[in-house]
Amino acid sequence: MYSHDTQIRVRYGETDQMGYLHHSNYPRYFEVARVECMRSLGFPYGELERSGILMPVLNMECKFLKPIYYDEMVVVRAIITQMPDARMKLAYKVYNSQANVACEGRTDLCFVDATTRKPMRCPAHIAHIMRAVFMP
Repeated sequence: MYSHDTQIRVRYGETDQMGYLHHSNYPRYFEVARVECMRSLGFPYGELERSGILMPVLNMECKFLKPIYYDEMVVVRAIITQMPDARMKLAYKVYNSQANVACEGRTDLCFVDATTRKPMRCPAHIAHIMRAVFMP
């Protein structure tokens, strides 16, 4: 398992009439955290795309536990839960400014060749990095 924390401040335009972070923004927060998690491991998403690898989301789940409000500084923890193969599975925990878990989620992504648009196994350079994390 590997985790990485990303801080995000809730912007006014992301809230609803009640001042809560609107539910439609959680997938965006997951994406920001996922990209930063991957960057922290040494494979920035932009670099993957330039090398011909895409990672579409296949599945997403989200469970809302507590509201998050405008201007709160939240922490989104992205957790790579297992060694990637043809898919990469991540879990997320969104902590409010009181450090309580306000939301839990998960995504499943797959590796896709950008030219053929066909699924592929985890690229060798990513597998090498991930083996060092999962099997030290």
